[in-house]
Amino acid sequence: MLRLNELRLPLEHPEGALRRAIINRLGIPSEDLVRFEIFRRSIDARKRDAMLFVYTMNVEVRNQSGLLARVKGDRRISQAPDTSYKFVANGLPPHASRPVVIGMGPAGLFAGLILAQSGFRPIILERGKAVRERTKDTFHMWQNGVLDPESNTQFGEGGAGTFSDGKLYSQVKDPKHYGRKVLDEFVQAGAPEEILFVNRPHIGTFRLVGVVEKMRAKIIELGGEVRFESRVDDIKIDREGANAMRGRVTGITLASGEQIATNHAILAVGHSARDTFEMLDSRGVHIEPKPFSIGFRIEHPQSLINECRFGEKASNPLLGAADYQLVHHTSTGRSVYTFCMCPGGTVVAAASEAGRVVTNGMSQYSRNERNANAGIVVGITPEVDFPGGRLAGIELQRFWESRAFELGGGGYKAPAQLVGDFLAGRPSTALGTVQPSYTPGIHLCDLSTALPEYAVAAIREAIPAFARQVKGFDLADAVLTAVESRTSSPIRITRGEFDLQSLNTRGLYPAGEGAGYAGGILSAAIDGVRIAEAVAISLTA
Repeated sequence: MLRLNELRLPLEHPEGALRRAIINRLGIPSEDLVRFEIFRRSIDARKRDAMLFVYTMNVEVRNQSGLLARVKGDRRISQAPDTSYKFVANGLPPHASRPVVIGMGPAGLFAGLILAQSGFRPIILERGKAVRERTKDTFHMWQNGVLDPESNTQFGEGGAGTFSDGKLYSQVKDPKHYGRKVLDEFVQAGAPEEILFVNRPHIGTFRLVGVVEKMRAKIIELGGEVRFESRVDDIKIDREGANAMRGRVTGITLASGEQIATNHAILAVGHSARDTFEMLDSRGVHIEPKPFSIGFRIEHPQSLINECRFGEKASNPLLGAADYQLVHHTSTGRSVYTFCMCPGGTVVAAASEAGRVVTNGMSQYSRNERNANAGIVVGITPEVDFPGGRLAGIELQRFWESRAFELGGGGYKAPAQLVGDFLAGRPSTALGTVQPSYTPGIHLCDLSTALPEYAVAAIREAIPAFARQVKGFDLADAVLTAVESRTSSPIRITRGEFDLQSLNTRGLYPAGEGAGYAGGILSAAIDGVRIAEAVAISLTA
């Protein structure tokens, strides 16, 4: 196969134009083109009156070697790389204990899947419920303000990414093409095939539910075991004698008291498993505090964002709902950026602990809700902002989430303020043209006490700066909702560069967002694949 880059066509090109463009670019007769497929497609919207689709194609032709020799030096035409997945080991050795995966978000799901496909019959333990039961509990919380601490937006099959935009793009380096393996598995489980080639793919919440169920069924069919409502309360670590400096996992203990013997435990618990982090710290597992971000959710009319990005083409269905990604470096040196932008989506309640309010964003595959929303967050560091120890970031999160619950008036209502009032430093008393989407509801107030003073000042400086990039971003009636505190894990469960095991606990494999090694569905899933390979190699060494 050949890789053909930078093939540009008008947005509304006719059906046969792509084939003709390939033939013209390669300079071959029509009959020499055997087949072709889209590898990637993006939109060049720099000229609004002449928007283009930009294609990267995989192409099969007759006499490929001769063509490559003829076009040598043309950087747009090359041999297509092999992106197929290669398993590193196969089959659980006799008398070896089965590997255990703790958590069934993207990292745990893909770690379990790869191990199952490799014949290692993993045991997957998820503290929450199966995805459909979890969805019922989550919707009940959104509608009625009743939180189940074990089954919610954060905990349950599919992880926190299930109730999000379902974004499947990442900036992580992926030289082994693990991302392609992840996308292929999603498509096989029912995700739209376009995620294989669109530039910024997403699935959406409702479709993710079915995808996750089918992947679970595949794991079980291959000999894996999946157990829900099975919270891990302790990890047994042998630190005696020769193992004193670097202990060894020997088993785990569930909340029910059941013990499972294992020498290989993948820790994929997500960024909100605070009780698990506390347990690991008490057991001496190496943990470091890490930077994360805090802020608000901001909502605008989606039509405003579309108009800003696409101009007169804003209503073209080929373009879909527009998004943005913005960064501002403040006069004090703080960085403010938009996070997890959800076109045509809603702001959702994402609390996992009683008496605390957390917000996040979510979109369905259609992205056709009236508002766009995004986190607008400020980067913070342990050295400057929470220098109290390994778990100090968790305490900072809890403090501001409790403050949001207080400002919201209880019942998991979220405190909110209009952007115009926030910039002017006055409380909001009535909504304008933008109707907030957060349920169980919002309470208008003054958000100046909903975050540390430095964060409030940074966001006040950033909003007008963002308006210079996205006209209308400072719309007076746009709505800010507090608090966005779970942008990433506040800790890193540090692991070795090559064996991917905890620095001081052999057999413990920190994975995904909760361990501080990922930031989104795709990067977490890729990390799960890497960890599964490390476990497979260790089991067969």
